[in-house]
Amino acid sequence: MDYKVFLTIFAAVFVAELGDKTQLATMLFAADGEVSKMTVFLAASLALIVASAIGVLAGSLLSDYINPKMLSYIAGVGFIAIGALTLYQAG
Repeated sequence: MDYKVFLTIFAAVFVAELGDKTQLATMLFAADGEVSKMTVFLAASLALIVASAIGVLAGSLLSDYINPKMLSYIAGVGFIAIGALTLYQAG
């Protein structure tokens, strides 16, 4: 295993997930006193695993048809567009 790649991906996903709507929703579910915290943790973890698996599969399939460098550009533009839209809606 390439630990440099592993740590880079871990850090990127970890930072991206902090404070997002998914984490807020998970906190709301965990705040419910009648719900098992382990159930919330397992369900949220499984959901992130499945969503990540879909991303890996989609990336693998797209890389067969689109140059990976172009995929990086598309992802970068997408992130910038989402950020700009978020800033616009906040103002």
